[in-house]
Amino acid sequence: MGLSLASLGFYVAAAFAEIAGCFAFWAWLRGGASGWWLLPGLASLALFAFLLTRIDVGFAGRAYAAYGGVYILASLFWLWAVEGIRPSGWDLAGSGLAVLGTLVILAGAQEQR
Repeated sequence: MGLSLASLGFYVAAAFAEIAGCFAFWAWLRGGASGWWLLPGLASLALFAFLLTRIDVGFAGRAYAAYGGVYILASLFWLWAVEGIRPSGWDLAGSGLAVLGTLVILAGAQEQR
């Protein structure tokens, strides 16, 4: 249990799959993109759900809770890399706190083994 290299890889891959899937819906509903964007969006969201089940913790809720920090950090990377908006200092401070929360949750999971 805890944060193995494999779990970290699954968390990161899950985050980008979720963000890509949600972005496809955003592009369709808010950006005027074709409804065809929904097909890869749905596939990406299914991949996200699959990847999150690969995390090496004993309970789903703990995997989801710890995932939050990774998701926030990945979302800010997406904001910068895909949308061209540089995250603010507040964004980075908040994501740092969220990642710290992730580490606390996973450390506690390791202790409960």
